[in-house]
Formats: sequence, C-alpha cells, structure tokens
Amino acid sequence: MQTMTAKEVEALLNEGKAIDIIDVREVDEVAVGKIPGAINIPLGLIEFRMHELDKTKEYIMVCRSGGRSGSASQFLENYGYKVINMTGGMIAWEGKTEKILT
Repeated sequence: MQTMTAKEVEALLNEGKAIDIIDVREVDEVAVGKIPGAINIPLGLIEFRMHELDKTKEYIMVCRSGGRSGSASQFLENYGYKVINMTGGMIAWEGKTEKILT
C-alpha cells in the first residue's frame, strides 16, 4: 500500500495540485472539520459507494489516525483502484480545515 504523510498532502494542496481526497470518518467526525475539498464516504459505506469512484484517478484516503483509511485503501486496491493512505490521519494534519454546514 502506498502511503503519504499529512505534510506531503498539505504540500500538494499548497502547490495548487488537483488531488482527490476521500475521508472515511463518520459524518459526525467530519462535521468538526475536514481537509478542504475532501469527499466523505464513511468506511462502512465504501463497499456500497465505490462505484462513485473513478479507477483512472488516484485517491488519497484519510481518517482520524490512519487505521480506517488503511483498511479502505487495502479494500479499494483489491478492486483495482489507485489509492494512497495518509499516515497519521487528521491527528497529524496541521493544514486548513473546513467545517460542514448542516
């Protein structure tokens, strides 16, 4: 499984790179703050929503600490998706966040 640190992901965003981020935390966790532009697909729904993802794109998977996103990465890799797990998760994230308005 490919990995990337939170700092490396932040650097890509700061450089203006177009990256696709999937946050696999639960909705209430994401509501507190997520990486700007990240799409929330809770881990328990990955299997049912993976058809929404494009196998030609590369996705950076994010969760609280890197464990759930690691599981999601392995699962999606088994189905031919290109994924990178962000190690350390949101605990390691020092960049900007956005709150979801409900």
